[in-house]
Amino acid sequence: MSSPAEWYNSLPPISKVYGTLCLLTTVAVSLQLLPIYYIALIHQEVFYRFQVWRLLTNFLFLGPFSINFGIRLLMIARYGVQLESGPFNRRTADFLWMMIFGSLMLLVLSIIPFFESFFMGVSLVFMLLYVWSREFPNANINIYGLVQLKAFYLPWAMLAMDVIFGSPIGPDLCGIIAGHLYYFLTVLHPLAGGKLILQTPKWVHKIVAKYRIGAPAYNPAQPTNNTSGVFRGRSYRAGG
Repeated sequence: MSSPAEWYNSLPPISKVYGTLCLLTTVAVSLQLLPIYYIALIHQEVFYRFQVWRLLTNFLFLGPFSINFGIRLLMIARYGVQLESGPFNRRTADFLWMMIFGSLMLLVLSIIPFFESFFMGVSLVFMLLYVWSREFPNANINIYGLVQLKAFYLPWAMLAMDVIFGSPIGPDLCGIIAGHLYYFLTVLHPLAGGKLILQTPKWVHKIVAKYRIGAPAYNPAQPTNNTSGVFRGRSYRAGG
């Protein structure tokens, strides 16, 4: 059995860095080393005082230490890691671009009053969950030992649980919208015979290559235009 250090070192880079930053941010806020106000997404401060770092730091806070915080962190450790080491294996630039694209879409959605939030980290984690559920739609999921369902329906089950427990549904819906938009543009539309609209920019590939982030990339096989496989995920890329 591997030690915690060995397990941590074995994690893929993007999920590891994001999860670590989220944990460190919550620790810093809890110890009052970092004023929470200065990392929140406050549009007036961004546009009028040019505090542009808020566009990034708001994604690093998943809430104070609590059960919900633990669940969100575990979602990164499970669903983010499985995505990055499975369908996005040796495609670190594509995974990083998915995170960047999702963050940009969430920032746009945050302008809408219903979706307005000081912190969009929960939405970004929920986006990872949504994309994972589409890549592994037939995986069996057991929720608290009470309900068993296919992974395809997991985002909606988590959304329903937040409704039951009285949590706001705006962050979850934001994640679903951003995740579906990314999956539609990169998977569903091309599989239906359309053009691949959303491609990873060259500058993202250059950053990954320059700093040697993740394993060396390779050219994945092009998906066939078979509409019968649209809702079956792309688990074949992980060797399935």
